[in-house]
Parts: sequence; C-alpha cells; structure tokens
Amino acid sequence: MFERPQRGERAVLLHARIGTAPFPEDKREFEALAHSAGAQCVGSLDARLRSVNARYLIGKGKLEELHQLAESTCAELILVDHPLSPAQERNLERSLKLPIVGRTGLILDIFALRARTFEGKLQVELAQLQHLSTRLIRGWTHLERQKGGIGLRGPGETQLESDRRILAARIRQLNGRLQRLSDRRSLARRNRRKREVPTVSLVGYTNTGKSTLFNRLTDAGVKVADQLFATLDPTLRAMELPNGNRMVLADTVGFVRDLPHELIAAFQSTLEETREAHLLVHVVDCSDPVHQQRIEEVNQVLEEIGADTVPTIQACNKADILGVPPRVDRAESGRATRVWLSARTGEGIDALLDVITEYQELDIVRGTVQLGVSQGRLRALLYDTARVVTEQVLQEGGWELEVEMDSRDYDMLHRDENFHFVQ
Repeated sequence: MFERPQRGERAVLLHARIGTAPFPEDKREFEALAHSAGAQCVGSLDARLRSVNARYLIGKGKLEELHQLAESTCAELILVDHPLSPAQERNLERSLKLPIVGRTGLILDIFALRARTFEGKLQVELAQLQHLSTRLIRGWTHLERQKGGIGLRGPGETQLESDRRILAARIRQLNGRLQRLSDRRSLARRNRRKREVPTVSLVGYTNTGKSTLFNRLTDAGVKVADQLFATLDPTLRAMELPNGNRMVLADTVGFVRDLPHELIAAFQSTLEETREAHLLVHVVDCSDPVHQQRIEEVNQVLEEIGADTVPTIQACNKADILGVPPRVDRAESGRATRVWLSARTGEGIDALLDVITEYQELDIVRGTVQLGVSQGRLRALLYDTARVVTEQVLQEGGWELEVEMDSRDYDMLHRDENFHFVQ
C-alpha cells in the first residue's frame, strides 16, 4: 500500500470523461482542487472514454501514455478526476508504481486540511474511514501469498478482519458522537423557533463568495480566501433585520460537482442547518461563465440532502465585475427571486436584507386551533414547533390555542396530523 500524498508532491492529473472530451472548466476546477490539497501539478492527460475499463478505468493505450508522462515529469502521484473502484485504484498503482488518488479521496484530503472545530474533525474522520473501509484490502498486499494454499491460510485474513473490526468500532463511535451533537443542534433549533428567531442559510458552489457575504452581513470575521473549501465548519451568527426582527444567519460548506456520498453522509448534522432553515440564500458567482451549470449542480446536492423544498432566493454575487447595478428581480406574483449584489463592495446588501425581511413576514401564519382531550400529542407538537400565544381550557374538555408558526410547519402538521385552524 502506498502512503497517502503529502503536501507539495508533484502530481500528474488524469481527466477522464465518458462519451466526450473533458470540459475546460471541469479541468480547471480539478486543478484547483489539486492545488488546494497542496499538490504541485506537473502534467495532465485527457481521456475520452467510450466505456469504463473495469480493470484500469482507461484503455491500455492511455495507460501507457500516462506512464510515460509520469516518468518524464518525475511525478510522485497520479490524481484522477473520476470515481475509482478499489480494484481500479489497486491495479493502476501496481501498473504505474505510483500512488493513485481519485476525486473522492482528493476532496476528503482537502476537508481534512480545512477542518478546525471538534465536530468538523469528527465528520471528516468518519467520511475518511467510510471511504477507507472499501479499500482496506489494499493495505495487505504483502500478505497475499499467505491467503491461498493448504497450510498457508490465516495471517493475512486474520489481520484484515481485525482491521475491519477496528474500523467498524471507530465508525460506530464517531456516529454516536455526531448523533449527540446533532441532538444539541436540534434542541437549539427548537429553542430558536419558540423565540421566533428564523434561520437563513447561505448555500452555493464553493468559492462563490459566501463567506465574504456572511462577513459583510454579520461582521463575523470568517476566513475568506480565493480557494476551494476555504470554509468547512459551519458558522452561525445572530443579526438584526431592517424591521427590527432578529434572525440567525448560517454560513455552510460550499458544494462541488460530484460531491462524495461519504461526505454527504458524514455531514448530515451540519447539513441539517440547511435542511431546517426558513430560507436559503443561494449565492451565485454571476461572473463565472458556467454559473448556470453550477446552479444546477447545487440544486442537485440540495435535493440529495432533502433541502430542495426550502424557499430559496438567488444572490447574484460579483455583479460589479459584470458592471450590473444592484437590483431585485421578481416573479409575476411580485415575490423576489433574485438579488444582484457585490459582497466585496457592499452594493445591493440593503436590497438583500429587505428581501429576506419580506420572506420572513410571508412565512409566518397565525390562527386559532381547537383540540380535543385525545389530542394531547398534537398539543405537545404545537408547543415544540410553534409559538403558543394564548391557551384556554374548553368547558367540554380540550384546549383552544392561538398560535404563530412557520408555514412549512403548518403544512407538515396539516399533512401528517390533519391539523387546521378554526375557520
């Protein structure tokens, strides 16, 4: 087994795509990922695949071409912009005599560099262990000769099974710790709902200016850098809207094309801040030539984590680069859908705050509900998810409650509990 790449290693990039040549913007992004991991890119090779080679991913001709390129550039590792199976990774390493890192492994490595908080480090370790568990056999190739033949079975398999048990135990331990942290987050969200403090979450492709916008709105001093995944750990700050109401703004990790499923699974507790938000502000780098494609990729990730039903507005950032003045685009219904702004200069920030205020006022529903004596569970749910303004005990038994609640909570209770306000 080869050691994982260290910072500063000389790397050759393999850009592989099925049916078409790799897109230039995807190649630039993968090169940026390599730089973010600390690699020095000394060469690259494009591979247009008719189909995936089950053994090497690429055909023998491309494999030989890659081998010659790695030798001529004195490369120390190969970075592959394509998902690799454990067998493909192992076979490429054996053939090229160099460590191979696929797209998933590279992104996990960057996340490991960026994690600063206790929870962030736990989440990254969990994702890495889940990824490693499918590739564990690669660590014991020196014992393969002991796996077969009468009298030679045992040591290799025993060590492998022992390592699998250790990995499984550590994964269970990490899941338990993250679940406890998730429970604390859930309690904090319930408390915010009771105090009528809505949460607005910034989402978007990595390196679109989310942290710059977050700092502009909250003066939080979050790290800002022109690199992928500069911000990994989520940050929450309370702030005041123009109408005097309070809200909590959340800055979350940026998304990227083909975000590893291991990361989505490990970051569930963090992504809950996005899924449970009252409003999403989708930050878009409108100066990016492929920003429409990036919007679609972010929407795909939002769908994967169950946040595609949360009300969303677009914040078209870097409008100053395009020379577009600040403005608000609205749908035929009059509801704002897009705000053009510059997080760097502050132009359009006031318009964004006004739009957030509009959505906050639209999302609150108020009404009176009457509950029978057998509906104690629904009453408890209302105290958990809504603000109970007044409550009276009815003479015939039961309760009459005047409540204020988020429209999404009302829709959920209406669907699941047949809940409705008194006409």
